[in-house]
Amino acid sequence: MSDDVQARIATAVNSAGVLLFMKGTPLFPQCGFSSRAIAILDHLGVEYATVDVLQDPGIRAGIKEFSDWPTIPQLYVKGEFVGGSDIMMEMYEAGELLDLLEQSGIAHA
Repeated sequence: MSDDVQARIATAVNSAGVLLFMKGTPLFPQCGFSSRAIAILDHLGVEYATVDVLQDPGIRAGIKEFSDWPTIPQLYVKGEFVGGSDIMMEMYEAGELLDLLEQSGIAHA
């Protein structure tokens, strides 16, 4: 993977408190896992940014290398990789995702 793609990913990850690499957009998620990830973040009432990996094949492949995680969506909080949709759901149900956001200083509703 090119250094340019990895640099663009790193810049995106470090530019938002909460960032979701996903397929599609929050209004039009293009897979069920991305839709579930958006639903969790919306339910928690946090502000977040997204990157639509379908718009850039380099980002789509590069994010998997960046995180060493094979699937999309991928959630980052304060520059740290949290996990994919299943991990988000497990953390959400256990109250751990809200705890992580609060400990990271992320405002929520």
